[in-house]
Amino acid sequence: MDIAFVIEKFILVTIIFAISLVIAMYSTYAERKVAAFLQDRLGPDRAGPFGILQPLADGLKMFMKEEIIPTNASKWLFMVGPGLAMLTACIGTAVIPWGSSIVVNDRIVPLQVTDINVGILYIFGVVSLGVYGVMIGGWASNNKYSLLSAIRAASQNISYEIAMGLSIIALLLVTNTMSLKEIVEQQHGWHWNVLYQPLGFLIFIICAFAETNRAPFDLPECETELIGGYHTEYSSMKLGFYLFAEYINMFV
Repeated sequence: MDIAFVIEKFILVTIIFAISLVIAMYSTYAERKVAAFLQDRLGPDRAGPFGILQPLADGLKMFMKEEIIPTNASKWLFMVGPGLAMLTACIGTAVIPWGSSIVVNDRIVPLQVTDINVGILYIFGVVSLGVYGVMIGGWASNNKYSLLSAIRAASQNISYEIAMGLSIIALLLVTNTMSLKEIVEQQHGWHWNVLYQPLGFLIFIICAFAETNRAPFDLPECETELIGGYHTEYSSMKLGFYLFAEYINMFV
């Protein structure tokens, strides 16, 4: 195996992982700022100008917090749950084309970890596996609210994946490929697929809100009924893994 190829992919994976984390962090900042605007308040404004360093401060605070595992929890599964959720969210970014190829020392480097001919199916598969992380974490917590929230999340994800898959079929008929790179390349200029399939796009957006537990589909995290949701018993970076996974999935 070409050592340059291994180094190239390692650097690319590291950069994409870092970018995914930054996107997840500043998605929380954007969400909080929009919510503050709608509620006529300032929102995060303490760390840095306009609160732009608030996600970094929150991440550092979460990392420094005490790690607590409930006495009655299944300890091994309690740790596996958030790790699985984070892993499936991160590997979903492997097939996303981040840009056109660049030339480094006479070597063409594609800004995509791998271009597989079933990229759409791969995304659906790894996002679906993230439900296991939620379900394992909710069950291992030995908390009725966490378990009920995990069941809600699993049933909601499974239900809306059917409609999301059907909305994608129309796109596949238009593009005649499941490779994300080819789908993006076919949309140069004004040949956007949303113009050909506006109804499919609308269905996909609604299902995406449901898949990522955004309002009004936030039943798994309904504070008035389930306290904090499936991650009620989690703290420190285990809680951070669940939150990062949720926002990375939103981006993917």
